[in-house]
Amino acid sequence: MRYVMVQIPKMPEPALPAPRSVPTSADVARLAGVSRATVSYVLNNTSAVRISEPTRRRVQEAAKELGYVPHAAARSLRAGHSRMVLMPAPTIPVGPLYSQFINELQWALGRLDYTVVQYGTVGLHGDEAARAWAELRPVAVLVPGAGLGPQGVAVLKGSGARAVVTLGPEAVEGAYALLMDHETVGHCAGGHLFDRGRRRIGVVVPEEGGLEVFSQPRLEGVRRALAGTDATVTELSLAYEEESAARLAARWRELDLDAVFAYNDEYAMLLMRALQDVGVRVPEETAVIGADDLMLGRLLRPRLSTVHIELPSGRDLAELVDRAVRNPAAAPETHKVLGATVIHRDSS
Repeated sequence: MRYVMVQIPKMPEPALPAPRSVPTSADVARLAGVSRATVSYVLNNTSAVRISEPTRRRVQEAAKELGYVPHAAARSLRAGHSRMVLMPAPTIPVGPLYSQFINELQWALGRLDYTVVQYGTVGLHGDEAARAWAELRPVAVLVPGAGLGPQGVAVLKGSGARAVVTLGPEAVEGAYALLMDHETVGHCAGGHLFDRGRRRIGVVVPEEGGLEVFSQPRLEGVRRALAGTDATVTELSLAYEEESAARLAARWRELDLDAVFAYNDEYAMLLMRALQDVGVRVPEETAVIGADDLMLGRLLRPRLSTVHIELPSGRDLAELVDRAVRNPAAAPETHKVLGATVIHRDSS
């Protein structure tokens, strides 16, 4: 067989377009026919200076035409601080309720002219994580869960953070604290099951790492609600997997439980389906209650009883952050922010 070599001619590389110069506020000012100070007032939403609506529109249209975006770092230097609010990404599984709260908070902070940045903290914990956050020079830091200590708060404030806000079970020295008492959730669920005549009550404790900061207080809340009564409390370990739920359901009658508080609605739905698969009737044999009041729980049959959790309003928290940023010398505030109410439906 004959082979023929063909030489492919080398094509000339296309010339790269000349780099475009980045538009500046001076370019916007020239196009709009105003001063650079006016451009700054308009694009930074400065309320202390009155700008007529036609002038404001002219500046905004000029900025859009040129593709001008304000320089955040330069603005920070002029103001003496950034407008960045840093939120460490949760290192634990979060459900729809928390995601909805975070979305509302980000929207509210944006309305106040803050930029919200979520920071991944995989492998970093406590004060070590605080040093990584401090490198970004945020004006405020919102820390969900436990782990941050007084030293970490000091590191953040030393780097220029005017407000450090923690959302967790305990206050931290030097930080604003939004206390979320998850014992109340368990107390509501335990009291509800007792009032419904249940006396042999199981409490699901998720196997997933990191959730113990919520699950253990909820377990203690059930125990506190039933202390001094003839009811018993059995701790039940459960992973968020169908196989784990099936194994627990298979030995349900051996456990001799007539009710279960399943930590939250997602675990409750998982376990309730597994119980029904092995013939355990809900609620006749076993009452089931979750927490979070998710829409899916209302679509189940039987409809899922739940503990409705009242989280702080994103708007209120955004205003707290803004107040702390404006007055960094003020003493940090502490607020209890988690409310709980039982929603009784068919499953209990």
